[in-house]
This record gives sequence, C-alpha cells and structure tokens, in this order.
Amino acid sequence: MSLKSIELQIAIPKTFDAGKLTEQKNQQTMLNHQQAAAQTDQQVMKNRSTVIESAESEKTKNARNSSNEEKSEDNEQQEDSQQKEHIHVSHPYKGGFVDYTG
Repeated sequence: MSLKSIELQIAIPKTFDAGKLTEQKNQQTMLNHQQAAAQTDQQVMKNRSTVIESAESEKTKNARNSSNEEKSEDNEQQEDSQQKEHIHVSHPYKGGFVDYTG
C-alpha cells in the first residue's frame, strides 16, 4: 500500500497528536498513582497514631479497672448488707404474696 503526498500531509500531524495524547494519558496515570500513594501514606500514619492512642488509653483503662475493682468489691459488700436489711424489713400493710388463683 502506497501513500500519496496528500495522505501524508494528513497522517503525519495526526501521529504527533496521537503521541501527545498518549503521553498525557501516561502522565495522568502516573499522577493518579502518586496521589493514591500519598493518600495511602496519610492513612497509614493516621492508623498508626490511632493505635498508639488506643494503646495508651488501654493502659489507663487497665489502671482504672484495677482501682474500680477494689471500689466495686466494697460497693458490692455494702449493697449486700443493704439488701439483707431490705429483705428483713416488711411493709406494714402490703401482703407478703400475690394470689393468682382468681
């Protein structure tokens, strides 16, 4: 297949345009990859800081829980004694049981 001079006048500029478009698409793709990598790095740093913060809060929780356990044991003993007192006290005019036999 032979090309005539008129066809070459049209074909050669189009190849340059096609090459430019291909180069622009490649650059855009690389730019997108760079932006995605930057976003991933930011997310990783954010996750790392979150893990560090949660580890610190976990330490404080453990310290609080140990002190709360001591307090809760004291509270349970007080509640038990209050419940025992409540059980022994009966109401003056309410009955002790409910008759469901209707």
